[in-house]
Amino acid sequence: MARTPHLLLVGHGMVGQHFLQTLTRRGGAHRITVLAEEPRPAYDRVHLTSLFSGTTERELSLWEEEFGRQHGIDLRLGDPATAIDREARTVTTRSGAVAGYDTLVLATGSRPFVPPVEGRDTPGCFVYRTVEDVMAVRARARHATAGVVVGGGLLGLEAAGALHAMGLATHVVEFAPRLMAAQVDDGGGSALRRRVEQLGVVVHTGVAARGVEAGEDGTVHRVTLTDGTVIDCGLVVFSAGVRPRDDLARACGLPVGERGGVVVDKGCRTADPAVYAIGECALTSDGKVHGLVAPGYSMAEAAAGRITEESGEFTGSYPAASLKLLGVDVAGFGDAHATGDDALEVTYADSRADVYKKLLLTPDGRLLGGVLVGDTSAYDVLRPLAAAGAPLTSPPEALLFPGGDASGAPSGPAGLPDEALICSCHHVTKATICAAVSEQGCTDVRAVKRCTHAGTGCGSCTGLLTKLVESTLSRSGVAVATGLCEHFPQTRPELYEIVRTHGVTTFSRLIDEHGNGGDGCEVCKPTVASILASLNPRLGNSVHILDGEQAALQDTNDHFLANLQRNGSYSVVPRIPAGEITPEGLITIGEIARDFGLYTKITGGQRIDMFGATVDQLPHIWRRLVDAGFESGHAYGKALRTVKSCVGTDWCRFGVQDSVALAIELELRYRGLRSPHKIKAAVSGCARECAEARGKDFGVIATSAGWNLYVGGNGGMTPRHADLLIADADHDTLVRTIDRFLMFYIGTADRLERTAPWIERMEGGLDHLRSVIVDDALGICADLDALMARHVDTYEDEWRATLEDPERLRRFASFVNAPGTPDPTVRFVTERGQIRPAPVLLPVPEPAVAR
Repeated sequence: MARTPHLLLVGHGMVGQHFLQTLTRRGGAHRITVLAEEPRPAYDRVHLTSLFSGTTERELSLWEEEFGRQHGIDLRLGDPATAIDREARTVTTRSGAVAGYDTLVLATGSRPFVPPVEGRDTPGCFVYRTVEDVMAVRARARHATAGVVVGGGLLGLEAAGALHAMGLATHVVEFAPRLMAAQVDDGGGSALRRRVEQLGVVVHTGVAARGVEAGEDGTVHRVTLTDGTVIDCGLVVFSAGVRPRDDLARACGLPVGERGGVVVDKGCRTADPAVYAIGECALTSDGKVHGLVAPGYSMAEAAAGRITEESGEFTGSYPAASLKLLGVDVAGFGDAHATGDDALEVTYADSRADVYKKLLLTPDGRLLGGVLVGDTSAYDVLRPLAAAGAPLTSPPEALLFPGGDASGAPSGPAGLPDEALICSCHHVTKATICAAVSEQGCTDVRAVKRCTHAGTGCGSCTGLLTKLVESTLSRSGVAVATGLCEHFPQTRPELYEIVRTHGVTTFSRLIDEHGNGGDGCEVCKPTVASILASLNPRLGNSVHILDGEQAALQDTNDHFLANLQRNGSYSVVPRIPAGEITPEGLITIGEIARDFGLYTKITGGQRIDMFGATVDQLPHIWRRLVDAGFESGHAYGKALRTVKSCVGTDWCRFGVQDSVALAIELELRYRGLRSPHKIKAAVSGCARECAEARGKDFGVIATSAGWNLYVGGNGGMTPRHADLLIADADHDTLVRTIDRFLMFYIGTADRLERTAPWIERMEGGLDHLRSVIVDDALGICADLDALMARHVDTYEDEWRATLEDPERLRRFASFVNAPGTPDPTVRFVTERGQIRPAPVLLPVPEPAVAR
């Protein structure tokens, strides 16, 4: 029986994980061992900054345990390779373990470059590369009032954004004459600098850090620049570039470049046929070390192709980046600096709005590259046009000027040449995507992703991919379905308007009169249930969410007004506005958790979550909570979840407004507000931003003159900071604007669409939103005001209402014929030391007398 060859991967970052996925997808028959330096598996390093705004490590993780089990991958965390013996084909690790290999793949990445600044090892100085770095910076920031970032490139501005969001007075020091010198030109750098400085970040360009001085406690106290400027600070982050980690290769005699990087051929193979190098540690055949994710993925695919004896070749990467830094949209692609002597420029600049756009073209009309600052809406089409090198089919000024064709061509994405690269992570061209639709029978974006892998890397091409798939389907004569599902040809916003204008109060009437008939499905039923819950009280209909037909439409969580957990039990989350709770309230929750044997946890939204309740226990728990003055926190619904708050002026010496009082007011105003997706909010009492308001669907930050309102932020897999909608607003203007924002969102968003993608999808984006809900450009603000007023007037606590109705209570039984009998299939375990006593079974509560 033939021996299965052993493949050893050194390094488990984004590129290393992509290599594993590509190799296993291609069916390579290998026994795989992975040596990882960090104590955790591969994670999304691109979105590392989102950890500052509430994203969890788990949400960033790229590793699934099931993937490892399925392919028998031996992942060894926290034990990096320290030496390679090429003759014996072994690798020694830090722990002393020795692993043999038939094929060795180096994916060791890069290390941060720290310039030779005097005092750079002073406690309080950090680099910005790993989860541990983020944790260290965050811990130090709690005891600092000002911070300095050395480096004004992509990572430097991300780090500056994190410090600024944590309330630190932030300085950025960049040796080049402008920020993001590699991506933008002087004009773009000026626009970017103005926008960054408007946020209060101090920018120092054309200078370097000379020295870091310690204070009496031995930690960072100040930074001195080469121009003599002295900056008092308690924190320094070095983000001045990276260097390839080629130490292992050097030590074992593999050729490396003069400026670093393991020398590889087009198949990413080193001088040793058994050794490959991919990602930031590799010096490719074009003489470059590539520091972005997309070329790293391409190298991973080339190496996997060669190892599995399929075709595999790395042909270089196209320089392009589009991102939001400190709330500013910035993009650069191709030759952004006009290095060719005959390059022609087309420039648009609006210094009032700090928008700058420049395209570079050849004399025969081919797009070489460009810079976009402040407005990057055309990037999706411009980048592949430039990469393809084909002549433009429309005047270049039409791509830049307001009112021009922002799609980049008269026919939008369909006008791109076949060789245009749509997905740079997986090198998927327009022709490949169109073939997936016309020849492979793919009829939606999800199918195209499965077929071509486009859009499954960094995800930045998803918008362009969607437009291209839809245009290809249309040209093929296939109607592009925009309806909610097969039961409704309308979109969610269209159904919302139908329900509102026709006064529809039931699903059956809606599907009979406006749908295609039938019983509905798992898509349309909860969607319509949400619309009805949003509008019915405002239409004068007081149907409870668990009454009659409405109850049958609900998702599992809404069906029992509690969150279903993985072991079949439920969690109960009472509302605690702004996190403010009395000692008596704390005692009540503690006694309930003790009596029912519930696991308790403080959530990130200033709640106390109680886990482990069975269905039949829910009414007993609710009765005690309601009697103590609590109500449903709606943690189970697509509704307002929480309005988080700092302690504000009552306690904090930095507070400038009463954030607690405002957070309580807003949470009580919007409690129970059903929406297309969950809504999270926060109120911070000063610019230190302790409530993390800019990571929420709507966030309020106090100023000395009033309140700033930010909208469209969220965490998760695609974290995004919220954008400033109005500044220095008085109380009434603030609340009125939030009212309109929420009602406009509820009425126009798609199913399960958070506020961030809703605004990004909106034509005109934030500016259009502002014109609608602030300037009343559509004349609908009176309607939005009335809808919110109706919600506030008709709010009813769902827990209390359920307890007062015997019919509703009947559903809360483990078995229909045995109310009060615990479900014997549910097992409980001790969680982190919390003992699970036998729950105290109380009589089924009698419905209270209606008041």
